[in-house]
Amino acid sequence: MRALLIAAALFAAAPAVAQAPAATSLTLADAAKAPARATIIDGARWSCEGATCTAAGGTEQPATRACRRVVQKFGPVTAFSYKGVALGADELAVCNA
Repeated sequence: MRALLIAAALFAAAPAVAQAPAATSLTLADAAKAPARATIIDGARWSCEGATCTAAGGTEQPATRACRRVVQKFGPVTAFSYKGVALGADELAVCNA
């Protein structure tokens, strides 16, 4: 019985221990190109405030591909981080090309 109670307590605590998903965000080169309302790209829901945009969800793909897909819709970016993977200067240049 005691083992059952311990197992139940661990099971109930599991969601509290789960880590939050890694951040997905970008900074637009031109804040005027930010969409006025949420935009879905490859399953990720992007919301922008000024030049800063954040996303939740989305399909699994390389960060560079995700960046190119967003640039197609929003225009060039000066920073891009996809599920915790931040692109470097060379990768941003390719993404914006």
